[in-house]
Amino acid sequence: MVKVLNLFKQYGTRSVVEDVSVSIPKGKITTFIGPNGAGKSTLLSMISRLITKDEGEVKIEGQEINRWKTEDLSKKISILKQSNHIHLRLTIRELVSFGRFPYSKGRLTEEDEVKVEQALDFVALSDMQHKYLDQLSGGQRQRAYIAMVIAQDTEYVLLDEPLNNLDMNHSVQIMKTLSRLVRELGKTVVLVVHDINFASCYSDYIVAMKNGRIVEEGAKEKMIEPAVLNSIYDMDIDIHTINNQKICVYFQ
Repeated sequence: MVKVLNLFKQYGTRSVVEDVSVSIPKGKITTFIGPNGAGKSTLLSMISRLITKDEGEVKIEGQEINRWKTEDLSKKISILKQSNHIHLRLTIRELVSFGRFPYSKGRLTEEDEVKVEQALDFVALSDMQHKYLDQLSGGQRQRAYIAMVIAQDTEYVLLDEPLNNLDMNHSVQIMKTLSRLVRELGKTVVLVVHDINFASCYSDYIVAMKNGRIVEEGAKEKMIEPAVLNSIYDMDIDIHTINNQKICVYFQ
């Protein structure tokens, strides 16, 4: 389990994350939602140790994150940031192979190659694995980056706005892939999304942030309610049940 205790982060005089405590359930999809500037991405980066926390604790499997060796941590938790700018001309397969670096240190073994093959197959990119990244659509490129994370084979997978700049079709493909990661491989997936309907349809647990704090959290059935969403977004949102899914209507 990932446990966050009284976490703070400040830039200059501006508090970005303020006294945040949350437990992330294992083997589930947990989604962080909330308005821009709520502190969601910063919190995700502190959980993965990409940025340092000012105060508080992040515990992974009961051990404070700063006590983890980098090599061991990279085999336990992975993160995909929303801006992935690699200035090298790589093929899909070469990119996915980077996910094995914590194990191979750049010298791929037979086991590493198998993991790369499995990751490519999981996101349905095996048939185009030798294409270069700059030849891909946005959705294909995002699937390639997710394959890299899958190849890293960590128990916890963190994704910061993985649907950013994707059309509806590719967004659904990505969310279905993440659901399969949990259902078929037993991973724990944590992601930041802006579209509350994706959170509603694919999450098990939802954490809502606002002004650097957690304002509501719980199972999606509890969270996708008009009063709860109003407290998060300061707007009235109608909710309709379609095919047993709660769909939020906010174009009014």
